[in-house]
Amino acid sequence: MDEAGGGDVTMERIGEAIALLQSGDAAGARRRFDELWGTTGEDGDAFHRCVLAHHMADVQDDPHEELAWDLRALEAADSLTDARVQQHHATLAVRGFYPSLHLNVAAAYEKVGAPDRARTPLAKARAHTDALGDDAYGESIRGALDRLEDRLEERLAAEAATGAR
Repeated sequence: MDEAGGGDVTMERIGEAIALLQSGDAAGARRRFDELWGTTGEDGDAFHRCVLAHHMADVQDDPHEELAWDLRALEAADSLTDARVQQHHATLAVRGFYPSLHLNVAAAYEKVGAPDRARTPLAKARAHTDALGDDAYGESIRGALDRLEDRLEERLAAEAATGAR
């Protein structure tokens, strides 16, 4: 894991791409994530794949592509171990990844016009919220889950009322 004699070079590069995204350079971040995916790929380190796919979803213009990347991140998380993620940071646990990952999948299903399919990942996200801390991040995920659930209920009710389902 110690790729450069002092740290995880891939995670450092992912962090640089995330910084680009946070600074507003989504195109630059997408290019960097794409380059990193080219070297990591479907068979690379599960932690790298999870983090890369999670952030790659955020830079997609097409909601179907966003969903595909969110599903890749979730698939990679399913093959992670706590020991592996703790190589990156001692306080991490895989269970703590699932509220956000399932939330993103649910939100992507909503974006592609499949609110019924969003229900299962939304429930899975809720089932893992006990892994979240009582901090700003945990509150932001819980709040996003509440907002998504409200939108889904409103949308499904409207569709039922108009017979659009």
